[in-house]
Amino acid sequence: MARIGVEGTLSDVKAALMEMGHEVVDLRTESDVNGCDCCIISGMDKDVMGMADVSTEAPVINAQGYAAQDIVQMINERLQ
Repeated sequence: MARIGVEGTLSDVKAALMEMGHEVVDLRTESDVNGCDCCIISGMDKDVMGMADVSTEAPVINAQGYAAQDIVQMINERLQ
């Protein structure tokens, strides 16, 4: 299964991904994205300072406005 970085506030997404067998990593610092196949952010503090530095080549999914099952489906589609 995949290694997926998930922002701390998305506990429902974390639970759904772990239930599917994915390895879930909490995204707290920039270095936490290392080795992740995909990252999920809440979108709450996206680009707060007007800067958007790229920290990973892995796909990043903005979970804002989506249910946990929608996010899981997006991940499964991207990782096929």
